[in-house]
Amino acid sequence: MADHVLVTGGAGYIGSHACKALAAAGVIPVTFDNLVTGWEEAVKFGPFAQGDLLDRARLDAVFAEYQPIAVMHFAALSQVGESMSEPGKYWRNNVSGSLNLIEAAVDSGCMNFVFSSTCATYGDQDNVVLDENSAQYPINAYGASKRAIEDILRDFETSNGLRHVIFRYFNVAGADPDGEVGEFHQPETHLIPLMLDAIDGKRDALTIFGTDYDTPDGTCIRDYVHVCDLVDAHVLGLKWLQDDKASRVFNLGTGSGFSVREVIDHSRSVTNREVPYNEGDRRAGDCTKLVSGSSRAVSELGWSPTRSTLQQMIADAWRWHQTGHYSK
Repeated sequence: MADHVLVTGGAGYIGSHACKALAAAGVIPVTFDNLVTGWEEAVKFGPFAQGDLLDRARLDAVFAEYQPIAVMHFAALSQVGESMSEPGKYWRNNVSGSLNLIEAAVDSGCMNFVFSSTCATYGDQDNVVLDENSAQYPINAYGASKRAIEDILRDFETSNGLRHVIFRYFNVAGADPDGEVGEFHQPETHLIPLMLDAIDGKRDALTIFGTDYDTPDGTCIRDYVHVCDLVDAHVLGLKWLQDDKASRVFNLGTGSGFSVREVIDHSRSVTNREVPYNEGDRRAGDCTKLVSGSSRAVSELGWSPTRSTLQQMIADAWRWHQTGHYSK
């Protein structure tokens, strides 16, 4: 019988794509999700165990029932602006919930842990290509909560031997080319789906938050990685741990940055439509430029981000946007 992997947040955007990739790799993904931001319709590739990370008894029951060989931990609140105005919510949900999960995993003997972290742990370090050894200076509670979880994992490796792979993502975009799952948030906060909503008339206009950044066109620069490439790295991370390799941190990005205005420009060639947009003030907690140095993932994991061109990410997102959505 195939092994089980517990996928927290498996009903969400990245988690659902990870479940599909795990199933394709011959593993049974068990989705653990409270459905606050996830969608039960996205749970298509393995069993669903509804629950909350703050409910230790429920976690213990799920570990006992499925006896997973590993955890892939995606579940988190992730809105930067909200984390600035409601930091307690982020520390409680992200950090306390993750601590519950880590303790439950250790107590059940599940000692392989793949963690979804973020480039937001690096903070605002302009004109620097960020690698895994770059200093971490998060400037919002979202990034700070993720950095804290990284520290917790290291402590539990020291105390209990919990081996882990930490992935620090840059901006995730795109959708499953087969259209089985995709990106759909309520409310939506990510640039590309917001842009596609504006193109499609589902919102009046896209808002560009800040046009006075120290960049060539005044808008923020981000490194975008296709969600399918991203989850392929997670499957490789699982194999890394199964091969008894040491705990490791990997950045996941392409090393290329695009400004908000460049993303808008690329969308025109994909959709053949104009993007209605307004220019607004900067948002608290937004960095000027975040670009990855991902040579470690390529050289050590053998990761190859083949779909992570801006053109391809927008095209896959546009296809999903036109055909696939979830409903509560």
